[in-house]
Amino acid sequence: MRKLKHLIVTGAALLASQAAMATDKTTIYMAGDSTMAIKEIKDYPETGWGVPFAVFFDEGITVDNRAMNGRSTRTFIEEGRWANIMETLQADDYVVIQFGHNDESEHKKDRYTTPQQYKENLSQFINDVRKAGAEPILMSPITRRYFDGENTIKHTHPYAPLVREVAQREKVEFIDMEVVTREYFQAMGDRDSALRFMHIAPGLHPNYPVGVRDDTHLNQLGAREVAQLVLAELRKREHPLSKRLRKPDPKHLALKY
Repeated sequence: MRKLKHLIVTGAALLASQAAMATDKTTIYMAGDSTMAIKEIKDYPETGWGVPFAVFFDEGITVDNRAMNGRSTRTFIEEGRWANIMETLQADDYVVIQFGHNDESEHKKDRYTTPQQYKENLSQFINDVRKAGAEPILMSPITRRYFDGENTIKHTHPYAPLVREVAQREKVEFIDMEVVTREYFQAMGDRDSALRFMHIAPGLHPNYPVGVRDDTHLNQLGAREVAQLVLAELRKREHPLSKRLRKPDPKHLALKY
């Protein structure tokens, strides 16, 4: 009888421990466009920066990347993608919000969002997340890589100032990735920064037999570096997520740069 009671107590304790571990889980949702999204094999080596970002964290963090190619704030709402996040969002989760590339594409009526709609949608996202007891992290869109001369990247995001306006008004955690990435790639210059974007000569890759020169979308190297830039910004702010990183393999601590 004592042995049976011991087994019952032990089993109950184990279940309680497992339940506690389950409640300790935190999810980082990612809402955005193609520059953040997971890609299909047919599109490789194009890579959204959310893909390498997902492996930075400890086992208590799950990164749920809901970003999707071609989406603006408007279409993300209309297609029910935002509602789907809100259905599973829990208190103390995080939602990274980065839109702009498609909202500002006035010639693409299927995705274009007026400046006022764009600001209202971002505010809605922020307030919805807060009402759920979670934390929004707002970002401006990453830069496009269009050089104006040898050393200066053009400003190609007319909606970037609108994100800054919303961030200031809503007093939300904000990372100005348009500035961060523009300065980062600008410092490399035209030649080296091109190695981070979708520049492939004809005949080199089976997915792009006639080649591609795309200064909006990142390849694997560019995506990893942009993800590292996001992490660096979180560290600067001493954000709680910067304390939840995976533990490095001890053998990596013996390496040098």
